[in-house]
Amino acid sequence: MGRGPSILRFDAFSKTVDDARIKTTSGGILTLVCILTTLLLLINEYTDYSRIVTRPELVVDRDRHKKLEINLDISFQNMPCDLLTMDIMDQSGDMQLDLLSSGFSKIRLDRQGNEIGQENMRVNQEFALTSSDPTYCGSCYGAADQSRNDELPQDQKVCCNSCESVKQAYARNAWKFYDGKDIEQCEKEGYVDRINARLDEGCRVRGTAEIARIGGNLHFAPGSSMNFNEKHVHDLSLYDMHSNKFNFDHTINHFSFGLDDHSVADYKTTHPLDATTHRDGRKYHVYSYFLKVVNTRYEFLDGRKVETNQFSATQHDRPFRGGRDEDHPNTIHAQGGLPGVFFHFEISPLKIINREQYNKTWSAFALGACAAISGVLTVFTLLDRTIWAANRMLKDKKDT
Repeated sequence: MGRGPSILRFDAFSKTVDDARIKTTSGGILTLVCILTTLLLLINEYTDYSRIVTRPELVVDRDRHKKLEINLDISFQNMPCDLLTMDIMDQSGDMQLDLLSSGFSKIRLDRQGNEIGQENMRVNQEFALTSSDPTYCGSCYGAADQSRNDELPQDQKVCCNSCESVKQAYARNAWKFYDGKDIEQCEKEGYVDRINARLDEGCRVRGTAEIARIGGNLHFAPGSSMNFNEKHVHDLSLYDMHSNKFNFDHTINHFSFGLDDHSVADYKTTHPLDATTHRDGRKYHVYSYFLKVVNTRYEFLDGRKVETNQFSATQHDRPFRGGRDEDHPNTIHAQGGLPGVFFHFEISPLKIINREQYNKTWSAFALGACAAISGVLTVFTLLDRTIWAANRMLKDKKDT
């Protein structure tokens, strides 16, 4: 009873007529609960109002005329850098062959994956005799027509003055080059000794390539690439020469499209292949990744805009021998193919714009706050009147 008068002062629910002058303990308690409930609802409304959300919008991609960058960093544990080739082919028929010869860095790896050293991707040292004999014209060993060289001036002769030029001449004819043994230019340049000394190494490739925004594929394969009889083929002579060496076990350290801005990167959608590893130890095996790329722009509250790309990835690998899958007997693989790692990409014609916005506008916050206050007051007013009426009814029954 001692606490009754102090609670009475908090009764905010005025009673009509005579009841309006009466303050009750229950009314004071309800008033305190009403104030706390209203404060909680107002805090919740403000938190919801100030919360920053990202709202996506799907539009037609108007930037399809621009080039698309591919950023990659891939380690091959059992493929020496001298044997590795990377090509890009798109659906329009355009091809970019042997991209590893420019714009990329290669890092030699030992068997434990430790870095040995970095060097220029292109080995194109001129044969030593050219510096001492200006009339020297190296043999192409039948890979190019040199029958008219005696009739032509020096600057018009067909010559193979370096190991690389002989290798390219062999590739144009789809001849097997092996390790360049018994080719004078390769022996003099030290190519034969170098490539045989590195057979047990691995290679890490890093760099950026540009492609048109149309579908195609990027692939890593062994040996020089060439187009022969309207087919894209690789010289597998050195790869086949050593039956107990080489395979395409690999680790994708990083793979992304477009601007690589880590401040906005959602790694589940912009870097889904990062840290992907395959170590099966199979020599004649092909690894395929099927990518669906969507151009994406992030717009921030501070006015900053970042252009990048999201993509999904599906993986598949199979042996060349074909036949039934060991793990899934109902699956029958195709036979043949090219050993390597293939990235098949499909570019979406749509674009996603992710805009940062406040979850609510100021007017929505004001409306929600008013609704919370009026709703709480109405509910607790009805509750107080119900309790008051019930108490009066019980009191009247006792008096009678």
